[in-house]
Amino acid sequence: MNSHAPHIRPVIRQLDEATANRIAAGEVVERPASAVKELVENALDAGATRIDIAIEDGGKRLIRVCDDGWGMLPEDLPLALARHATSKIDGSDLLAIRSFGFRGEALPSLGAVGRLTITSRARGGDGAVIAVSGGKVTPPRPAAANPGTVVELRDLFFATPARLKFLRGDRAETMAVAECVRRLAMAEPHVGFSLTADGKEVFRADAEQGDLFDAFHARLSRVMGRDFIDNVIALDAERDGLSLTGFAALPTYSRGAAVAQHVYVNGRPVRDKLLTGALRAGYMDVLASGRHPAAVLYLSCDPQLVDVNVHPAKAEVRFRDPQAARGLVVSALRHGLAGAGHRASSTVGDATLAAFAVEPAAPRAYQMDYRPSARAIRASLDLQAPVTDLAPGFAEAPSARAEEPPTVPIDAPLGAARAQIHENYIIAQTKDGLVIVDQHAAHERLVYERLKAQAAGGIARQALLIPEIVDLPPADAARILAIAEDLAALGLVIEPFGGGAVAVRETPAMLARLDTAALIHDILDDLADQGASDRLRGRIDAVLSSMACHGSVRSGRRMTAEEMNALLRDMERTPKSGQCNHGRPTWVKLRLSDIERLFGRSG
Repeated sequence: MNSHAPHIRPVIRQLDEATANRIAAGEVVERPASAVKELVENALDAGATRIDIAIEDGGKRLIRVCDDGWGMLPEDLPLALARHATSKIDGSDLLAIRSFGFRGEALPSLGAVGRLTITSRARGGDGAVIAVSGGKVTPPRPAAANPGTVVELRDLFFATPARLKFLRGDRAETMAVAECVRRLAMAEPHVGFSLTADGKEVFRADAEQGDLFDAFHARLSRVMGRDFIDNVIALDAERDGLSLTGFAALPTYSRGAAVAQHVYVNGRPVRDKLLTGALRAGYMDVLASGRHPAAVLYLSCDPQLVDVNVHPAKAEVRFRDPQAARGLVVSALRHGLAGAGHRASSTVGDATLAAFAVEPAAPRAYQMDYRPSARAIRASLDLQAPVTDLAPGFAEAPSARAEEPPTVPIDAPLGAARAQIHENYIIAQTKDGLVIVDQHAAHERLVYERLKAQAAGGIARQALLIPEIVDLPPADAARILAIAEDLAALGLVIEPFGGGAVAVRETPAMLARLDTAALIHDILDDLADQGASDRLRGRIDAVLSSMACHGSVRSGRRMTAEEMNALLRDMERTPKSGQCNHGRPTWVKLRLSDIERLFGRSG
């Protein structure tokens, strides 16, 4: 029995407009950042070239958005506060949306839960102001105003005080607003933005000049930071009516969380599982566990190919051909990373320099703890005499060998090998500094890429003596059989077996102990969550990586100068050789100027 069932027949009532607006506001406006997003998008749709945002108490007390857009006529102001009134679409085609807003819900929703004032003036027209508080609208009246629009939202959620309890502290809400403004600023580099919180400017990005690519480059440098833009690969690809541009960071410039991933569809910032899953897949075999790629991706297509009317917050999209969108992102990222060759992020070298922090000299009382013998003193003064008296703890000579001056030109990208230390690290001289290479990690990546190239020609299969039958719900069986051809290319052959069952006929030979039923269920989970699965590919890559590890030059092996230089040249020719199979850098570079600064030789 339903304990919530009423004892009498309920009466159907038409909700009043104020209540309907407050319900709509619950979907459109979750927190102050949501309100800022809606108001800034309205300003962008109005053709603004400058948008200034001010907030107080994290946006709970005040949100003000001022723009220099087209503005509104006095007679348009009441209509702007009516639900489902908009100038952006005519309603004839909801798949031909070329603006940020189109639902006509934001302003009436904000006016239903806060105190909203709109002051606007169209060029060549008169200024006017209109106010709404808790859903109650006052008539517009004349007002002095510059061309454009100023929207003030005070006391957010005063009309729905229960919502205030779910907001976080002022600092957290301010950070959310700042992140929202930054995301929008990255989509519109020719528009200037500023954000002031409690009287203090926390973000500013003036309008960029030049063509769109240069403007995006400059804006991302300002918003994401110079380190990001110095360590990215430019992307430019097209497929099936979709185009992708943007910047993807080198694998060695990864983050501990997915905070530096920004995806835009037709200029709209979105958080889409399909696209973020494709981003992870593009970096699948070059990132360490627990690390996340950094990227800013811009997808563009005919509005007919993507539905943005999925949720009132407009943060989700649905592609007509989701696999085409995913395939474009994955292939563009993999091609871009392969084209980066041996590059490693510049921050790796910066971290290396930081590790060379100069420690203060030990107190004099400790400098006499070790008293060298007379023989050691004589040896230190005579460069030809062998030093055999070593300090305690050094049972043998340090593990380092220096080579003769190189015959290889030092202007090669990774220079010429000069020494090997600790039987694991190659020191190479470049024309402007030196390179330190982890010989095992570097060779492991080289072998791994060769094995992947061989596997691309066809993965060996192993036929099962008795096919394994996996029982599934009919809908899941249809879903897994729809990608049977893709699975077969990776060595897993499945067939329908009647009802909801599938029969596994062959498995990849390299995966000897494969729990096929568990694998199929994992793939189905990926398909339900992301629309695609790279789980089998990931397992095969893991085996290839393990094979590469066992087949590569081991730590502790002494290498000749010829072997070291051959390894450097192979790295320069091999895609993704800047990081090992686990995402760690294979080499670091120190510029000569940095080395001289360590020794105080330059300012």
